[in-house]
Amino acid sequence: MNGGINSQTDESGEIQIGPTSLGMVRLFIRTDRFELPMDFTPEEAEEIAAELVEAASLAQQAAPKKKKAQRPKKPGAGPAKQDRKP
Repeated sequence: MNGGINSQTDESGEIQIGPTSLGMVRLFIRTDRFELPMDFTPEEAEEIAAELVEAASLAQQAAPKKKKAQRPKKPGAGPAKQDRKP
């Protein structure tokens, strides 16, 4: 398999995460090409969760910032008035 963490891919798939009847946490990864069940102890799963949160935080910091589009204000424009009927 080519690439790594920082290589882009067109591959898509799904992940299911849940507890097993044996007290493990299973990550079940499915793509068009394979299925991969991975079992972890609850402690390992908590470490993985912490790594995911840290990676998400770092990714947000590295992502290009999007500028919010601002509509130009008209001179003297105030809040719109609404017609109220009794």
